[in-house]
Amino acid sequence: MDIFKKISSKLFPERSETSSEILRASAAELNDEEARVVETFQQKFHIHFHDPRLLATALKHRSYLNLTNEPRTQSNERLEFLGDAVLDLVVTHYLYEKFPNKTEGYLSKVKSILVSKPVMGDIAAELSLGQLMLMNRGEEKTGGRKRQSILADAFEAIIGAIYLDNGYDSAKKFINDYLLKDIKKILRKGLYKNYKSILLEYAQGTTRGVPVYRIIEESGPDHAKEFVIGVWIGNEKLGEGKGRSKKIAEQEAAKQAIQKLGISED
Repeated sequence: MDIFKKISSKLFPERSETSSEILRASAAELNDEEARVVETFQQKFHIHFHDPRLLATALKHRSYLNLTNEPRTQSNERLEFLGDAVLDLVVTHYLYEKFPNKTEGYLSKVKSILVSKPVMGDIAAELSLGQLMLMNRGEEKTGGRKRQSILADAFEAIIGAIYLDNGYDSAKKFINDYLLKDIKKILRKGLYKNYKSILLEYAQGTTRGVPVYRIIEESGPDHAKEFVIGVWIGNEKLGEGKGRSKKIAEQEAAKQAIQKLGISED
């Protein structure tokens, strides 16, 4: 995987310290909270980091930088960028080997499901990564530890950190252990289909107009809102969905509309 090493060496220049110097520096540079989440992660997942600073960065939401006065480049966003690429390669290779008789279109569809934010976010939630995230109290109070996008980004950032610290094979093992081993269960769930896209494609093939989504009801405190959203095509209301975010509620509404119209989901 030389290509990834070349890319990552530019994104994350190699440190000149020896291993022992890195470990000593790491222990000194991590604050108490960072050291705690790093140690908890390593014990829980049985992954040892030669440079714990990488793992601390992977768990660091940008809101946390307001507490430490670090530049934005010290959040987990750069590692998430790298981890996304590693994840993409591992999943693509896995699907290519696992489904030798499937078309490119099928492989692309399955890959888009597996690497989607809802899937990543759900896996991260199941692993309780939200409890290990470093963020400020404001973000935490608004539900940051449970927010799907934050959890998904953290999962990818951790993959990036493992890749840099332990290499491609270790990152691949992490992905296999916590994503690909459950591929059948993930694909059996209709949850990750993009029902809005299916409904839109159907509507564009008719003269009825495009789907319109409207909020019917909004309830709950700011950090735990629940939305009820309806979907109309023309003057006809075709579905209604409920969820903790507008996106989820819209997907549920679109799913109901698809079922009402008898549209194939394939």
